[in-house]
Amino acid sequence: MTIVWRVLLVLAMIATGSAAAAVEVRSAVLRLDYPRVAPISRFDEVPADVGFAGGLLADEDNQTTGRFLGHTYSTDMVAATPEQADEALERLLADGVHLIVLLGADQDVLRLADLAGEDVLVVNAGARGTTLRGQDCRANLLHVAPSQAMLADAVAQFAMWKKWDSWVLVAGSNPADRDLAQAYRDAAAKFGARIVEEREFEGTGGGRRTDTGHVLVQRQLPVFMQDPKRHDIVVAADASDVFAPYLPFHLWTPRPVMGAAGLRPVTFHATHEAWGATQFQRRFEALTGRYVREEDYQVWLALRVIGEAVTRTSSAEPAVLRDYILSDAFELAAFKGVPVTFRPWNGQMRQPILLFDGRITVSVSPQQGYLHQRSPLDTLGLDEPESGCTAFQ
Repeated sequence: MTIVWRVLLVLAMIATGSAAAAVEVRSAVLRLDYPRVAPISRFDEVPADVGFAGGLLADEDNQTTGRFLGHTYSTDMVAATPEQADEALERLLADGVHLIVLLGADQDVLRLADLAGEDVLVVNAGARGTTLRGQDCRANLLHVAPSQAMLADAVAQFAMWKKWDSWVLVAGSNPADRDLAQAYRDAAAKFGARIVEEREFEGTGGGRRTDTGHVLVQRQLPVFMQDPKRHDIVVAADASDVFAPYLPFHLWTPRPVMGAAGLRPVTFHATHEAWGATQFQRRFEALTGRYVREEDYQVWLALRVIGEAVTRTSSAEPAVLRDYILSDAFELAAFKGVPVTFRPWNGQMRQPILLFDGRITVSVSPQQGYLHQRSPLDTLGLDEPESGCTAFQ
């Protein structure tokens, strides 16, 4: 929803007497910083304010509506290592902050959600593990970040729409790569693709911007990909960008690459301009002096979810907000063509996934023709019978 439409909405609420008393909304973004190796490209350098920049813009947007209703918004931006995260969260809770947005890895998000307790609303803006939406779900934990299953399904739908149903799956050798590879196996089975061959690329451990790193990888890949079985596409499962960015143009047999390189599933990117996204991009760039990243968008979206729920309920109580967010009444414009909503059985946000080639949005999943009894968006990721989540019952 644009700023103009939000203002008109608030004016309508005031005119009908539905405006509420003053509400102070205190939230926090807790970002976990992990050791990083140098990125393959200078374009991939991670800015110091990653994630936090999206939070600043969300506060501006929430306050645009809030000033008409007497609602005030403030968000603490806290960076911590995984070892410092528990203490950082405890400080926030002791200071009375009970609306927490987390940017972190699966195991840390799960631990922090348990530490926060059931009286705190936690929104996951980074972790993509499918089990967090399944057997490891928590009633106080909502997910704005899409799961690996949603991203893999988005790729699979596009491939099947193009009638590219024979895949070679290339996965890295670390646990995160193997989890991602399993998401693509599940997506292939779900939509009828055939994985005709799988190959595992062993990481060299070298620096990715030295002769022992990227040069060696580029030399290895053509031979590594030699003589595959007949296939339509190569699907890359590389959670750490060790080898996948080099796959295009280094294959033995020329084929499209999807997944971790080539055509990639993303929540947002800096060249996306459809559905009013241009004004979002311009406001973000004016505020930060740089292009938006997925982490920025996901933090912005998490805080906008909270802001929309506060606007509608005139409350900042976590339980009240959670109930409204999970209800059929909740929806939020997110510059993706359709409103986003939440799955009440596991707290996952329903949202379209953009398929991005590095320059443009090539397509958006769910693809045309993939239907569902509730919403086409529920064709992406774990459906209710598949989730195994019982915390929301």
